[in-house]
Amino acid sequence: MNLPRKRVQLLIFVAGIVTLSITAEKCRQLIGEESSSQSGKFTLLNCFDMSSGTLACTVKEGVKLYFNNIRSAHVERARHHAIEKALEDAVSQGLTAKDAAKQAQKEGAKAAKLATRQAKRIIGPIISSGWDFFEAIYYGGTLTEGFLRGTGTLFGTYAGGFHGEQRLGRFGYLVGSHLGSWVGGRIGLMVYDVASGIHFLLQSVQPEETPMDISSEVPEESSFYEPPPYESSEAQEDSGIW
Repeated sequence: MNLPRKRVQLLIFVAGIVTLSITAEKCRQLIGEESSSQSGKFTLLNCFDMSSGTLACTVKEGVKLYFNNIRSAHVERARHHAIEKALEDAVSQGLTAKDAAKQAQKEGAKAAKLATRQAKRIIGPIISSGWDFFEAIYYGGTLTEGFLRGTGTLFGTYAGGFHGEQRLGRFGYLVGSHLGSWVGGRIGLMVYDVASGIHFLLQSVQPEETPMDISSEVPEESSFYEPPPYESSEAQEDSGIW
């Protein structure tokens, strides 16, 4: 029963991503290259140019992998420590080897779950998010672009690492967090382009001032003519002479 539901959710997610991607591409064409996302121009293909792009990708993904591996190692360390302690307690209580192993596995699972909750708030996702934020600023993007890309990376790393760890353990977490980081960052950039396109459309449909509106704002000139002071004084002098 859960399998068809998960498939439907996956299809809805993929359809939403495709729709967002098409909309973002149309918005980029509408607003032009200058106003669209700048950091999104560096794609996965640039990582295989065997030049500066390859070096940049190697450093970036290496840093992410290092910090994600620290998080995974922290969880494994907590699990093993809990198992060793549980085995010592079981032996001191005189339990059989089978019962001691079961108890140790339960304690190890609890410790790993607790360590995972603690580590989810630190290290890997935050480092990935901060890296993508500053990368967007470095490539000439705005603060809004950096914020949206960093936010997408943060949530993508969380979600990808969580689902990957549930399916494949530590290896699944490393792969899922990497893939989720990339997908989340791209979603953030697409959201930025769509928002920029909507802003451009709203500005273009605003009514402009017509010449009639401008002329109505100019005050009407008075029809009564007042002669300058020097003319009136000359007229008085002439009347006095005659």
